[in-house]
Amino acid sequence: MRKLYVIGIGAGDPRQVTMQAVEAMRQVEVFFVIGKGEAKRELVEVRAQILRTHLDGEPRIVEIADPPRDRAPEDYRGVVADWHERRAALLAEAFAGVDGIGGILVWGDPSLYDSTLRMVERVRRRPGSATFDCEVIPGVTSAQALAARHRIVLHEIGEPVHITTGRKVREQGLGPGSTVVMLDGDCAFTGVPDDTHIWWGAYLGMPDETLIAGPVGAVRERIVATRARLRAEKGWIMDIYLLRRGAGGVGADG
Repeated sequence: MRKLYVIGIGAGDPRQVTMQAVEAMRQVEVFFVIGKGEAKRELVEVRAQILRTHLDGEPRIVEIADPPRDRAPEDYRGVVADWHERRAALLAEAFAGVDGIGGILVWGDPSLYDSTLRMVERVRRRPGSATFDCEVIPGVTSAQALAARHRIVLHEIGEPVHITTGRKVREQGLGPGSTVVMLDGDCAFTGVPDDTHIWWGAYLGMPDETLIAGPVGAVRERIVATRARLRAEKGWIMDIYLLRRGAGGVGADG
C-alpha cells in the first residue's frame, strides 16, 4: 500500500523539527510542495533547506502550483471548499505517479489553520483514487513559537485562550480571556481598544524574525508600518499575535 506522510515542521527554524518528523522524512521518496508563485519562492526554499538539514541526500521535490482563489468572497466557505477541491485534484494527479511513500511538509502543525489534511481526505475519497495510508506527524505551532519568543504564557491563570482569525476579530471583536490571531492580512488589531496588550511576531524562527509588544494604542502604528515594510521587502509575510485586555507589559520586544 502507498503511504503519505503529513509532517509538521514548525514555524521555520530547522531546529524545531522533531526527531519523529526527521524519521518520517527519511522514509519519504518524494515530497509534494504547494508553491505560491515566484513572489513567495522563499517559502519553497525554506522547506528545501529544512530537508537538506535533516536528510543525507538531495530531496526529490515535486512542486504543485497553488490554484488562485478570491480572497474577499461573499460566500467564504463555498469559495474555500472549491479551492480545497482544486488543490486535491492537483495533489491526486501528482501522487498518482508515486508507488511508494510521499510526504507533505506543513508549516507549524497540520491541525491548526491548515488545509492539508482536508485536501488529503478529498484525495482519498475521489472516485478511482488508489488506496493509500496517511500518517500525521505533529509540529511546533506558530502560537507556541510566539509565546516562547516573547517569554509569555498564552493564557491568564485559569482563563481560556481563544485561537481565531483576523476576519473573525473584525466581525466579532474579542472574546473573554486571551486571543491568538492568525491569518490576518488586514491588521484587525487596529480596531481593538487601546488598552489591549499585543504580542506580535513575524517570520518566527527565521533569520528575519521580528517581534513587537506593548499596548495597542502605543504600538499599533509601529506594527502596521513594520508589517508593510517587511511584506514589501520579501513579497510575503507570515505573522501571528496574541491580544489580552488590560495586561501588563510583560514579554519580549524588538
